[in-house]
Amino acid sequence: MDRILLFIPMYNCENQISRVIEKIKKSEVYVFLNEIIIIDNHSKDNSIENARRAIEKNDCRKARVVKNHENVGLGGTHKSAFKYAVQNNFDYVIVLHGDDQGDISDFSKVISEREYRKWDAVLGSRFMKGSSTPGYSKFRIFGNLVFNKIVSIITRRKIYDLGSGLNMYRVNALSEPFYLRYPDNLVFNVYMLMGHTSLSHKLKFYPISWREEDQVSNVKLFSQTKYMTKSLLLYLVKRNKFLNGRDHRTKTIESYYFNEL
Repeated sequence: MDRILLFIPMYNCENQISRVIEKIKKSEVYVFLNEIIIIDNHSKDNSIENARRAIEKNDCRKARVVKNHENVGLGGTHKSAFKYAVQNNFDYVIVLHGDDQGDISDFSKVISEREYRKWDAVLGSRFMKGSSTPGYSKFRIFGNLVFNKIVSIITRRKIYDLGSGLNMYRVNALSEPFYLRYPDNLVFNVYMLMGHTSLSHKLKFYPISWREEDQVSNVKLFSQTKYMTKSLLLYLVKRNKFLNGRDHRTKTIESYYFNEL
């Protein structure tokens, strides 16, 4: 039986995290999970307290709340979880954002029928046939579709989403930390796509639902777009040298880890 870790990056999600935990406990996926870690990235609200209450209320005994040693961004939180998954001999790791935009149940078939075993990464897509995006603005949908096309051309792979909040990875594919010097911000997922394609990892995009109702977006749309465009152009020109020959972080962090609470 595969050992599967679910990690939930959480930052200022006090209004959403209880719903996320409730959905996980009620989903068909829960029985397949060996452990759930909710990684708080130094939230400034009551996210930790609300997460703990939701765990107790829903009798979600596989879950616990931990806290990054410092605010390391969304990308840095991935690195903390990946490191934990490798060190603790998990076979697969799932990421589900704590803002209740994605739904773990969308991966029920992938997990219950063990479809994930065919791939190094199963990546949730908000923009392919079978997906749904209630509340998502048409402007942002259009922008994502444009960038999906651009990245497909640059990576020479069909890309359906640059980075949703529901993905599943084979831990063996993460054991060599090729991603360690990728940005610690929201662009981490785009760099992961470039890394996957450079390493010829087997990718599967899978349609998911994505709701955007009471979320407070952390995306600085235009600055992120500018940053991502520059990165993609450099990758197009220099390929592996661009990915592996430099540190893409704005701050050097020696080790990514979280502390128990």
